[in-house]
Amino acid sequence: MIDLVTLRNQGDGHVARWGSGSGRCAIGRGGAGEKKREGDGITPAGIWPLRRVLYRADRQNAPKTVLPLSPIAANDGWCDAPADKNYNLPVKLPYPASAEELWRADALYDIVVVLGFNDAPVVAGKGSAIFLHVAAKDFAPTEGCVALEKDGLLELLGEISPTAKIHIEAD
Repeated sequence: MIDLVTLRNQGDGHVARWGSGSGRCAIGRGGAGEKKREGDGITPAGIWPLRRVLYRADRQNAPKTVLPLSPIAANDGWCDAPADKNYNLPVKLPYPASAEELWRADALYDIVVVLGFNDAPVVAGKGSAIFLHVAAKDFAPTEGCVALEKDGLLELLGEISPTAKIHIEAD
């Protein structure tokens, strides 16, 4: 089982490597580096645990993984309002503060790995909802997440250990 996934800029784009696998990936529109605030579009550089996997059960079977699994419901969201008591936590929609919708019309959140960024403890405004998820077909930049092609993400999930981490190198 694999304990570490490494993500680095190869000059012509970002690549994630794990065990014998690898895949092109998209990162935040602000690149990889120090995340300073909510909404800055930066993918946080550092080593982050892979906490759990959320998935759209109406679109695919549960991924094979040792990480905890939960299906996404139509009213699932993730609070991204820094002043809210549930900042950087899952919430049910509609929610009175700003929250990202996890049940998306596109396929980007069909599989979502929650990264352990700004969660122990949560610091208001430092950044929320940093996920490893399915990439857009054109590998368009994310809002700060890491995105892999779906087949690569499924392969990765099947090979990681329960204590796996992702090492995101700064650009």
